[in-house]
Amino acid sequence: MKIGIIEDDLKISTELAKLLNTHGYQTKIFKDFTDIPSKIKVENLDLILLDVNLPMENGYEICRKIQKLKQVPIIFVTSRVTDLDELQSIEAGGIDFIPKPYNKSILLEKIKRALKQNDPINYKYLTKKGYTLDLHLSILKFQDKEVELTRNEFRILYYFFLNADRIISKEELLEYLWNDKYYLDETILMVNMNRLRKKACEIGVQNLIETIRKKGYKL
Repeated sequence: MKIGIIEDDLKISTELAKLLNTHGYQTKIFKDFTDIPSKIKVENLDLILLDVNLPMENGYEICRKIQKLKQVPIIFVTSRVTDLDELQSIEAGGIDFIPKPYNKSILLEKIKRALKQNDPINYKYLTKKGYTLDLHLSILKFQDKEVELTRNEFRILYYFFLNADRIISKEELLEYLWNDKYYLDETILMVNMNRLRKKACEIGVQNLIETIRKKGYKL
């Protein structure tokens, strides 16, 4: 599991990383706060620890922008501890709020629960736009019809389901499959995408994955 740390106090971010690494997590410390959401987009993070008071823009705005680009759980870790601050963190899309100075045991437990809660392996289905992906059986379902997917077809479609509200570039897809140890080259990726579309048509799903010219693809 990889956790991103967005904190402008280098001492705190370093201590956080050390704590998390000791407990088996990988970490990514962000030191450049220019356009953080774009940097998050190209990282395969399982969770983000986010401060509110940051140099370029506040954590609430960053959280909102990240949520538009990528579905990743965000926990606010901040010295702003009023009820209003906590409310704003929830409204921005954060899943939890931890005041500084934080208790290490509580922080670790909240991270553990957040990761477990947001791990799709704990769910059997993902449903988007009226069709359902069975995560256990690798089946795409629509109304009363279903079709079985190969491993590669499933991994590709799974990523689209997790990012259903945004355009995904070909390069991002290839990078995801590489990092997820299911490497496909561009030709094999396109073959699998075409098979996915064909299988979807067989059960009545038209335009399962839409091509956005010069940008990428969208569910």
